[in-house]
Amino acid sequence: MIRALVSSLLLLAVGSAADAQDHPPTHADVKYGPHERNVMDVWQAKSETPTPVLVSIHGGGFAKGDKRVPPELLRLCLDSGISVVAITYRYSNQAIAPAQFHDGARAVQFIRHNARQWNLDPKRVAATGNSAGAGISLWLAFHDDLVDAGSEDPVLRQSSRLTCASVFNGQTSYDPRFIREILPGSDTYKHVRIAQLFDVDLEKLDDLPKEKYELFEAVSPIYHATKDDPPVQLLYEYNIGAPVKDLSIGIHHPKFGEVLKERLDKLKVECDLKARIRPADGDALTFDFIKKHL
Repeated sequence: MIRALVSSLLLLAVGSAADAQDHPPTHADVKYGPHERNVMDVWQAKSETPTPVLVSIHGGGFAKGDKRVPPELLRLCLDSGISVVAITYRYSNQAIAPAQFHDGARAVQFIRHNARQWNLDPKRVAATGNSAGAGISLWLAFHDDLVDAGSEDPVLRQSSRLTCASVFNGQTSYDPRFIREILPGSDTYKHVRIAQLFDVDLEKLDDLPKEKYELFEAVSPIYHATKDDPPVQLLYEYNIGAPVKDLSIGIHHPKFGEVLKERLDKLKVECDLKARIRPADGDALTFDFIKKHL
């Protein structure tokens, strides 16, 4: 049994290496901003005409992770003529919120700035991500456009808006008060990654400076949702009614998605919510959704 397990792991490792060799980035480690973590990898789909593009934003609690695209999702996109960009952003120990979200916005603006050079269609930009990457993707989908037509920086003259987003295990709010309300009896709202993201003591949640509450709301996707927002897909690994047995379940609980869907349904914004989805099945669901809307 041990020998079989080792063989299986070796096959997975070989398969991952083969995926990387089959699809190396067209442009690697492209700088999109001033910080050392403002970098992206770009895979250009082969096409005679400008292609839509999917932006992949990594997870890691805003404290770890690196630019990546699930190999199967990358393959599906490139084979169907969708280009892909994977980005990194500043960790919360390098800069607290909203830095990570603004990095995501600048990355989208930078992609549009280079659209002609990379044969991309600036009107068709989607985003995907897991956990923290999902939260940034949803924030980009709902936040007002950050375009600054009069900026001296040509990148900032581009739109930060998305055509659609499909995310996995996403937090629809980073407001600890919101999390405490939707997951009563759980300590999820005091998650160390949330405390680090805002540089606050969450044991004192009800006695914080006003600007901290404003910051909670500023980076929480659900607070920015309006009727003119693009369609989104929310995929979760756990059941809607899953008991919160640990912080990992809590911070990735589909209750986040359920509350957002209720709001988007009232706004008549398309929201496809699916729970109990295996990560292995998420790539195909994400691909089908973004292909439909791009």
